[in-house]
Amino acid sequence: MTKTTNNGDSRSSPLRSKIASHSASLSAKLQEHQSNIFTPHARKTIRSFSPSEAAKLLGVAEGYLRTSAVELEKKASVGSERDFSPALAGGRRMYSVHDIAAMRAHLDKPARSNGRYLPHRREGEELQVISVMNFKGGSGKTTTAAHLAQYLALRGYRVLAIDLDPQASLSALFGNQPELDVGENETVYGAIRYDEERRPIQEIIRGTYIPDLHVIPGNLELMEFEHDTPKALLQRKPDDILFFARLQAAIKDVEDAYDVVVIDCPPQLGFLTLSALTAATSVLITIHPQMLDVMSMNQFLAMTSALLDEIAEAGAEDRNNWMRYLITRFEPTDGPQNQMVAFLRSMFGENVLVNPMLKSTAVSDAGITNQTLFEVERAQFTRSTYDRALESMNNVNAEIESLIKATWGRS
Repeated sequence: MTKTTNNGDSRSSPLRSKIASHSASLSAKLQEHQSNIFTPHARKTIRSFSPSEAAKLLGVAEGYLRTSAVELEKKASVGSERDFSPALAGGRRMYSVHDIAAMRAHLDKPARSNGRYLPHRREGEELQVISVMNFKGGSGKTTTAAHLAQYLALRGYRVLAIDLDPQASLSALFGNQPELDVGENETVYGAIRYDEERRPIQEIIRGTYIPDLHVIPGNLELMEFEHDTPKALLQRKPDDILFFARLQAAIKDVEDAYDVVVIDCPPQLGFLTLSALTAATSVLITIHPQMLDVMSMNQFLAMTSALLDEIAEAGAEDRNNWMRYLITRFEPTDGPQNQMVAFLRSMFGENVLVNPMLKSTAVSDAGITNQTLFEVERAQFTRSTYDRALESMNNVNAEIESLIKATWGRS
């Protein structure tokens, strides 16, 4: 586009041209970085797990895992069980995610456990939809959503992760570069749009490198929903599904295939975020324990409350089972942070998760290569640094898992 000066000269807008130039340059560099990490056309993978890690994921003693592995290897060798072939490293077995899935299915034979190792939803248990949100960037929202989805899938749940953020950081963590790998109508926008181009949500769900973890990626196309909705409200027909219920309706079409849906929300309070709140059975709000972040969250809560009242009058249902605040990027030795955490706990009590997400170079360094703690090789870090970060992450996710089970009425 051009603009005309007073003397009639036509020239490019310096701001528009600079933004366009910077966007093109940055996109090219990011694609180059991605190609350096993963060779062209290569699929992202996940590392193998040590016996102790595999045993923790399965919820068994390491000795029992060794005995069961020998038993399963014998059955796999004669074809009576699914493929199971742990690699050997340093004289010990290393388990791939597929090995862990095979072991989980083996352990969960009806005569053995009747659902202990495959914790899928049972009759009468509602699909859990967890919306992870924050009004302010930098709170660890996407990191939390990605690790939660992976943790639950590695624990045996059937998980769908939905990237509702146009910035699509969750998609990149799961190996879907928004500029390269996500085409037109391949985000959840394709399933909730208002025109004849709308498509079934089943067509846009993708598999990942972890069994039973599926993803719907995002990109800038999601912003179209923010632009389309005001027009759709003005031209609404009697049988149209209102904007806030469209995501919930799309998820309902695939609810039988999953136990948990994890939604990474955009860091603003728009139509997409309100859709995620309506679809949610649970809400997780990440909060960095600094005064500016808490003040920002106060504004987010005030605006959210007012908007939820508005859409409730329009027929939105409240299906929420629980809402929790998660303290993220927490530094235990930081005095002001400890004071802020104490303040939040005094205000909100049990609505603040017991376990905080610790600040760690392991998390930030893994993010440089678009990896999570479950994917990155432990040898890349000081052992204590990695173990401390993973323990913190697992403690948070185990607490959320316990909330899911409690909602289902399980002990």
